[in-house]
Amino acid sequence: MAETPLLERLTASDLFLLMWDDYGWSSDIGGLAICDGTSLLDPDGRVRVEAVRAQLEPRLHLVPRFRQLLYRPALGLGWPLWVDAPCFDLADHIRVHPLAAPAGETQLLQACQELARQRLDPARPLWELWLLPGLPDRRVGAYLRLHHALADGAAALAAFGALLDLAPGVPAPAAQPWTVAPIPAASQLLADNLRRRRRELGRGWAGLAHPGKTLARAHAAWPAWREVLAEQPAPQTSLNHPVGTGRRLAIIGGRLDPAKQIAHACHATVNDVVLAAVTGGLRQLLASRGEVIQGLVQRAMVTISLHDEQPGQARGNKPGWMMVPLPLGEPDPVRRLELIAAETTARKHKARPQAGTGVFRFVAGQRAWYRHFPRQRSVNLVVTNAPGPPVPLYLAGARLLELFPMMPVMGNLTLVVAALSYAGQLNLTAVADQDSCPDLETFVQGVRSALDDLARTVHAPADHRPFAKEGIDAPVS
Repeated sequence: MAETPLLERLTASDLFLLMWDDYGWSSDIGGLAICDGTSLLDPDGRVRVEAVRAQLEPRLHLVPRFRQLLYRPALGLGWPLWVDAPCFDLADHIRVHPLAAPAGETQLLQACQELARQRLDPARPLWELWLLPGLPDRRVGAYLRLHHALADGAAALAAFGALLDLAPGVPAPAAQPWTVAPIPAASQLLADNLRRRRRELGRGWAGLAHPGKTLARAHAAWPAWREVLAEQPAPQTSLNHPVGTGRRLAIIGGRLDPAKQIAHACHATVNDVVLAAVTGGLRQLLASRGEVIQGLVQRAMVTISLHDEQPGQARGNKPGWMMVPLPLGEPDPVRRLELIAAETTARKHKARPQAGTGVFRFVAGQRAWYRHFPRQRSVNLVVTNAPGPPVPLYLAGARLLELFPMMPVMGNLTLVVAALSYAGQLNLTAVADQDSCPDLETFVQGVRSALDDLARTVHAPADHRPFAKEGIDAPVS
């Protein structure tokens, strides 16, 4: 007789990210797209939101989590799990937030900051898509946010991509039938929890029965854990203070090909170029604050996706990490890039365990880490770089002209930088704690200056430098 399938519980990695809520940190990720709103707006500039919902609703079966709730069982019945929402109204999730026209980048980002302060309602599926009309030339912002427990960066891209098309004018697919499954009864939850506990015990006994394999796995994972827990502590700078609830946002739009040209000329990767740009931005930021940067090295946690699904099919959270020293004290931008490339080359061959492994498989271990997080000395900032779709995408027939990733700040990490490639672009978003980083624009200027310096060094054409100011306030081409 076939064994009863297990319920859709959160994984240890999911739970690790869900716990941000318990400590007061924002836990939503997502993206901001700038769309050609010609097909989205009526003659008076209002969003045809019902038409957008009609285009997207038949696709929701491709992202089951978008119609599910996070359910927390009573004590003894196991970890939280995903259950179907008893009632679901797409109008609660696809909404309009008009900007005062003509709105520019500042007004758009301020609106995103205001929306990000509003916690996602746990009584509904944990995602929202806000359409923001009022930009010049009938462009429309599209701000997608979802709870990090649903997805990491790669899975969020897959979820968002399931709602989009590769060409304009694609008719909405036929709606798939959707039947609400009831919330499991307490007896079913208890039985499921007991089956999981037996499996865990079985894996534990298997590990004891084969100590050689267990030690080999631990030995392979230890270098990555040592980067976080046992290497030299991160130096104390103004980057590390307990964060509040407010955010500051800044975006930097650019092209992918010049970044590739820089990387090729310096025997590096595009990710190394991003890290070198971030280093230049940090150098200018901390120097402007009067901090000593001579000989200063900051520690960046670079997130790594451990998903092994086919492109566009990633689900849930499978985050890994790599710690990379950023040489702020080095004044030569090319030398900074070379030092970073040497570090990433040496470190990328180490095994990278998921965040919810080792001691973090256990709730007690996760809570111990979070209690320490506002005072941690392992890392100065987080940098993430995700490969996005290489071709343009369309939202209800509207082309996405630009796409910027969004990540939260947490603990005592007052600055997080996310990079995303999309349709020949390489776009960066800097997210900072509102109170601790009022000078975020200084960091942005430093990033642009660092990339311009690198572009000049490799003789990239002036009009193709990777991070010139462009996009939101420029005419649509």
